Amino acid sequence: MITVLVVDDSAFMRKALSTMLDGDPGIQVVGTARDGAEGLEKARQLQPDVITMDIEMPRMDGLTALRHIMMEMPRPVIMVSSLTTEGAESTLKAMELGAVDFIPKQLSRVSLDIVKIEQDLRAKVKTVAKRRFRVPRVPRRAETISAPAAEKPPLELVAKAGVPSRDVIAIGVSTGGPPAIQKILGKLPASFPACILIAQHMPQAFTGPFAKRLDAVCQIKVKEAEHGDRVQPGVAFIAPGGQHLSIDQKVSRIDLLIGPEPKEALYKPSANVLIASVAKGVGKRGVGVILTGMGSDGLEGIKQLKQKNGYILAQDDASCVVYGMPKAVVDAGLADEILDIEDMAQGIFNALYRA
Repeated sequence: MITVLVVDDSAFMRKALSTMLDGDPGIQVVGTARDGAEGLEKARQLQPDVITMDIEMPRMDGLTALRHIMMEMPRPVIMVSSLTTEGAESTLKAMELGAVDFIPKQLSRVSLDIVKIEQDLRAKVKTVAKRRFRVPRVPRRAETISAPAAEKPPLELVAKAGVPSRDVIAIGVSTGGPPAIQKILGKLPASFPACILIAQHMPQAFTGPFAKRLDAVCQIKVKEAEHGDRVQPGVAFIAPGGQHLSIDQKVSRIDLLIGPEPKEALYKPSANVLIASVAKGVGKRGVGVILTGMGSDGLEGIKQLKQKNGYILAQDDASCVVYGMPKAVVDAGLADEILDIEDMAQGIFNALYRA
């Protein structure tokens, strides 16, 4: 039985989340709390397997409570976030502090919306509860959490010489993705000789703030992709939430395409759509990277890229928040290398120069 503590200042949300979770025979809500201070006290008393945490609350907000939880009794925390720019920025801060994922706060009373959120919530709770939790480094009280710290590019990345044989990197990632993406991009030098395209499963309101946040701390340029942007080295493009990102190979350049097709794709943006377009557009010049996330999005795209002699990297089990998407690629025998997230930047850089 997975035990859960629900922390939210809204009585409706506490009831709704508790009802959804208790409806699963493998999950038990052992307590609820109205603010961060009460949530912290109940977390100490009840020692739940997973905590859902609202962000904006009286007395003690969710970020402060999360910081205390990660310092005192680290465990998986899923943030309950509003789908606004402010909500996105707070949620990204929470993930830097150690939150493993988030769910949308807007619970429509339309039954179909409720059912979808219910399924996602239960799946996320079950998945993160089973994982061995990696304790994050929690900033000291005196440190700011308004912006993440920049990584210093490893000397190996800066010192590499020669003309790369690969120049387009396609990354697919979901649950646990923002800190993983930051860790990779933060280690790349401004002179990085390839373009990076990222399909991160994330709502529309989140991808813009996510890109800006990364651009502020990375040496390479990071931006939310726009239709017609051109692929260029030293730039990372984040696919906009609710849209697919793909490439269009021209005679002398590569343009980015943003659009809703295929509408039937389970995720928007889809890692499959992105990576398949890279396979079709540049073939063996492409590097496919699959990082932490639930499900198997990216597998079909990776198969196509592998057939074109692209190079494939997958994150290892131990460093994933959820070993789903990389596992699908590894189990299919498609990964050329399986790397810890700490080594992924170097692995990507090295892949550019492989024959």
